[in-house]
Amino acid sequence: MAFTILQKDPGSLARHGTLTTAHGQVQTPVFMPVGTQATVKAMTPKELVDMGAEIILGNTYHLNLRPGMDIITAAGGLHRFMGWERAILTDSGGFQVFSLSRLGKKTQDGVFFQSHLDGSRLFMGPVESMAIQRQLGSDIAMVFDECTAWPATWDEANRSLDLTLRWAAVSREQPAAPGQLRFGIVQGSTFPDLREKATRAIIDLDFDGIALGGVSVGEPECEMVKVLKFCAPLLPPALPHYLMGVGTPRQLILGVLHGIDMFDCVLPTRMGRNGSAFTMTGTMPVKAAIYKEDFRPIQEDCQCYACRHFTRAYIRHLLNANEILGARLMTIHNLHFFLELMRQTRQHLENGTFGPFAQNVLELYPEALGKEN
Repeated sequence: MAFTILQKDPGSLARHGTLTTAHGQVQTPVFMPVGTQATVKAMTPKELVDMGAEIILGNTYHLNLRPGMDIITAAGGLHRFMGWERAILTDSGGFQVFSLSRLGKKTQDGVFFQSHLDGSRLFMGPVESMAIQRQLGSDIAMVFDECTAWPATWDEANRSLDLTLRWAAVSREQPAAPGQLRFGIVQGSTFPDLREKATRAIIDLDFDGIALGGVSVGEPECEMVKVLKFCAPLLPPALPHYLMGVGTPRQLILGVLHGIDMFDCVLPTRMGRNGSAFTMTGTMPVKAAIYKEDFRPIQEDCQCYACRHFTRAYIRHLLNANEILGARLMTIHNLHFFLELMRQTRQHLENGTFGPFAQNVLELYPEALGKEN
């Protein structure tokens, strides 16, 4: 089996496991840094390894447009091209086709669209997406799906889901790269009956893992939690569970409580470049004037390179002077924070102390969820 559960939390659906891939084992729950363009922004592969990253993301849509499959194939695949020797999960490109490009026509077989780079007319469907991911040689390939917009009516979400399930079945039939795992995606917007329909259909297709898509697309966090609460008991316990595009530290912990094993999000790198740091007492606007003469590290007990060597005042200066090092140091800290949050989560699951740890994180990051628990 590719996925082994090592510990379970008696008070929730949280679990600690090991996912075996063609490029090594991944300890779960895991946060996966996003490397859309064959790079995690501002980071070298060695820096990611040093801070404990075991798996990162790449993106089918972007890499197919630039640099193109001819270049990556000639390089020997995505791992060799970017100098990353650990696991890679590739998104199918479905989200980007609908969110970035100018759509021309959607068909039963895929989507005609215009590139967001140069306007060239292109086509992508499940056959094309899986073929690109096979060429990339990623460890985990995601099926091509339609990410349902929010808000959506039941009829809109149902039509979208039917197309996603059709594409999932076609994706499942495509050949895979040696050792490549394939994950199905559950859509259905915020409608319980559609989520149940999707979950059961994806289970029947016998994928190596199952993902919840269509969250973190603009809906309130309480709606995401409702989806989690409904879907969690339906997910096959023996498979890894992936919550796509999520999220804040609070959302990660909420996901773990509901049996989610894998997360990805651009927040650590994006907010870092914009001057906000994640800490165990909340977010910190390092660019703010109050840190002009603050010679403490971003987080007192943090062991990341930025906190061990530099002060808030210095990093604030770099950010306000638009120096590249400022964005790098903030990115290093934020990624370290997210990876450390998951490392502590696994440790508390091992020690049987996850409940109090999770409650503490939820109290430190309460703002987005309001009254929902």
